[in-house]
Amino acid sequence: MNEQLQNKEGTTVDSISSAQSDLRQGYADGAMGVLASGSVWLAAALVAIFISSQTAIWTLFFGGMLIHPIGLLLAKLIGVPGSHSKQNPLGKLAMEGTIFMLMCIPLALLLSLQNHAWFFQGMLLIIGGRYLTFSTLYGIKTYWVLGGLLGVAAIILFYLKVSSGFSALAGSIIEVGFSIFLFLTYKKRQLK
Repeated sequence: MNEQLQNKEGTTVDSISSAQSDLRQGYADGAMGVLASGSVWLAAALVAIFISSQTAIWTLFFGGMLIHPIGLLLAKLIGVPGSHSKQNPLGKLAMEGTIFMLMCIPLALLLSLQNHAWFFQGMLLIIGGRYLTFSTLYGIKTYWVLGGLLGVAAIILFYLKVSSGFSALAGSIIEVGFSIFLFLTYKKRQLK
């Protein structure tokens, strides 16, 4: 981690905090990615409520593939680069976390064979676990709260036998709410 790297401005980055700062600046604290994810969860919730829970599973599955590109587009629309230094060692952690998450999705798909709502509750646990790593990536403890809240929500929704649509809606509300908080915190820091 003592290797030096340069960010887009040519500044040398030589510590974890510098690497985290590079990611925070490149992705607006990750707020736009969380918003994109919350939007996909909302689409899945609406599909589950108005069409079918099986179609909603595929909405979240395929919509999930669009979260990163949509998050980058949103970042660019608000004037954020949507990228980090190529030498940033935390970029590898982001990719590793993504691969781990993708490897867990078949478990949620298998759960859906027993009960469609379990897919959404399983995905809340998987994605909540993924957000825990964002605390290290961005150096923002809010991600521990987001990840933990998604995990607790999954358990409560499972225990209460909540439907697919309302399980997906819970994920959406949590993520959209946190994306707003993350963005406002990012903007406040930019004004200093």
